[in-house]
Parts: sequence; C-alpha cells; structure tokens
Amino acid sequence: MKKTLILLAAPILLASCVSQKKYASLETQHNQTKDLLNSATVKLNTCIDEKATSEASLEALKEQNSFLRANNQDLINNMGNLTTLSQKGAENLERSLESLKEKDLTIRKMQDAVTRRDSVTLALVTSLKGALIDINDSDIEVNVEKGVVFISISDKLLFNSGSYMVSNRAKEVLGKVATVLNDKPEIEFLVEGHTDNVPIRNEVLLDNWDLSVKRATSVVRVLQNDFGVSPERMTAAGRSYYIPLDDNETSSGRAKNRRTRIVVLPKLDQFFELIEQGMEKATANN
Repeated sequence: MKKTLILLAAPILLASCVSQKKYASLETQHNQTKDLLNSATVKLNTCIDEKATSEASLEALKEQNSFLRANNQDLINNMGNLTTLSQKGAENLERSLESLKEKDLTIRKMQDAVTRRDSVTLALVTSLKGALIDINDSDIEVNVEKGVVFISISDKLLFNSGSYMVSNRAKEVLGKVATVLNDKPEIEFLVEGHTDNVPIRNEVLLDNWDLSVKRATSVVRVLQNDFGVSPERMTAAGRSYYIPLDDNETSSGRAKNRRTRIVVLPKLDQFFELIEQGMEKATANN
C-alpha cells in the first residue's frame, strides 16, 4: 500500500518539478503545432479539390481530343470522297461537253443538209414557175409547204365535168411540168386526184373515189406516155372529196376543191445521207 501511494505521488511531484515557464512554452508550442496541423489540413483538402478538378479537366480534354481525332479522320475521309466526287464530276462534265459538241455538230450538219435541200427546192420552184409563167394563176399554182413542193392544177384545165380524160390544153401544161421534172431525174412525185362532194356514179365510175383515182392515173399516163417521165418515179393516188380546200356548199368552193396535185416527195434517204456525209467529214477533220 505504501508503494502505491508513492507511485501516485510521483507524477504530482514531477509536475511540481516542471516550471511554470516551461509549461507555458510547451503549451505555446502545442498550439502552434495544432495551428500548423489545421493549416496543413486545409491545404491538403485544397490540393485534393484541385486534383479532382484537374482530373475532371484532364478527362474532358481527353474526350475532346478523341472527338477532334474522330472529326479529323472524318474530314480526311470526306476529303477523299470529295476528291473522288470531283474526279467523277470532272469526268461527267467532260462527257457532257463532248455530248454537247456532238449535238452541236449534228445540228450544224442538219442545218447544212436542210440548206442544201432548200436550195434544190428553190431551184425546182423557180424552174416550174418559169415554165408555167404564161398559165393563168387561178388554174395552176406552185407553192412550198414545210419544204415540200406542191403543183396544184385546177379541174377545169385538166378535165371536162365528170370526166377523167385529160384535155389537149392540159397536155400542154403537163408537158411543161414534165420538162422540168425530167431535168431532175432524182426527184420522185405523187399525183393526187381530188373531187368535190357531189356524188357521181355511172357505168364506169362507182363513186368519187373512183373518179379521183382515175384522174390521177390519167395524168400519170400522159406524163409517162406522152412526155417520157419514168414510171418508177411516179405514184398515183385518189383522195376523193375528203380533203377540201374550201366549202363544198358553194359552186366556187366546189370548183376550188376539184383539183389534181403533183406532190414532189422529199428524198429522206438522200437527206439523211447528206447528214451522215457531213458528220463523217467533220469527224475526220477533228
């Protein structure tokens, strides 16, 4: 028991042995250490927050970098695609230009062919009008419609009423036409008979169809037999009264509708041959 009392009394004695000054110094040092600890703790927390912020920024920058890399690759791919498209566009443009050149060349050649055809037509019309200059204009007309030459001869000049026999006066006219046609042996033509709508029927003629056809064949025979026009160049046709020029209700209108037309047929094969020749020549020059 005595030993225990001695041990308990020892600290008290030791404390009593530490001076008041030393104790104050130690307490001050303790407080300073505590302040330093608090300051270090604050700085540590700040560093932890800054680290978290930096790590978040780093992740954002990594994501942005990945995004930019992906976009950069897309741009590179798109540039490649654009280059391919540009090449294809250039090729398509070149083909379009070549096509336009060919079309322009074709149009020019067609225009040249049309000009040559029109020159032949004009020469034919001039020759016909010159040969028929002494014929009454109301009995015979020469005109051009859409590049086709038409020679229209009135019924009263060619035939008697209801007849399909060519009159002697008409043969003189047909002889002048034949002279011009024989000078141009490459020309083919159609002889068309037209009537008015007054019905006709007798022991020879069944109707207006018959009359229009027989009048056409009568003209063809005169041109062939009397004036030596080659039969291979001629076609005879009857149109009856179905293509009138005027009203059949009046006598003047019916007289105008009774007519025979010589239609100079366009030589389409020759026309296209002119175009082909022009194309071949232009291609050779290029």
